[in-house]
Amino acid sequence: MAHTRIRKFNTSDTYPEQNLDNDLCQAVVTQGGKTVWLRGQCPQNLDDAVNITSNDPVEQTHKVMQNIRQLIQEAGGDMQHLVKIVVYITDVRHREAVYRTIGKYIKGVHPVSTGLVVQALARPEWLVEIDGTAVIPQ
Repeated sequence: MAHTRIRKFNTSDTYPEQNLDNDLCQAVVTQGGKTVWLRGQCPQNLDDAVNITSNDPVEQTHKVMQNIRQLIQEAGGDMQHLVKIVVYITDVRHREAVYRTIGKYIKGVHPVSTGLVVQALARPEWLVEIDGTAVIPQ
């Protein structure tokens, strides 16, 4: 792996009362490479900015994570280069579903993560937005 992940952990250990299985860490050290700063991704198509039709937080999160993966790939990297995500959700009751879905995309990656519950996102139908940072080694 190109980056040093400090204090790796799995959320099943840190949140045993929740049904989560996400590989995260406390810090990521990168050296050199190309930094990719991702705009907050929402449940819409990258090509035409059309929202997906679902109001399900799982389906919305899948679309958001697919967008993140696609943008990193377009920059010449892969999900192993993801070093940080910031997750915004509009309802704390969606937290477990959103994070379970994210976990499918970051299994074995161990990015750092910050999660926030916000009053609203830019469009009322959006339940989740995630921004990220990737560092692609030289």
